[in-house]
Amino acid sequence: MSTAYEIPTSRQPQTFTVSLAGVTYTVTLRWNVTAAAWILDLADRNGNPITTGIPLVPGPNLVAQLGYLNLGFSLYTQTDNAPDSPPTFSNLGSTGHLFALLP
Repeated sequence: MSTAYEIPTSRQPQTFTVSLAGVTYTVTLRWNVTAAAWILDLADRNGNPITTGIPLVPGPNLVAQLGYLNLGFSLYTQTDNAPDSPPTFSNLGSTGHLFALLP
């Protein structure tokens, strides 16, 4: 059985650490004005990039392409009352969510 964990976010560009599957990661979320989308960067605890430039879009596992790294989690995004809509600049952290799914 999998466990869903909401990664706390807010309505502003941000960098924070989060522990997932026993490993500490640095997450950066920034707003891309041209794409009108939140962009996720994932780094190790020392700030070394693991992946950059992943748009927060609902549906697929955001880190699926990193399966070869055996991260031990999946990342998904969803918006309340509109699960197929990406988080907007003003709703991330309130009705727009980032979830980690751990096996």
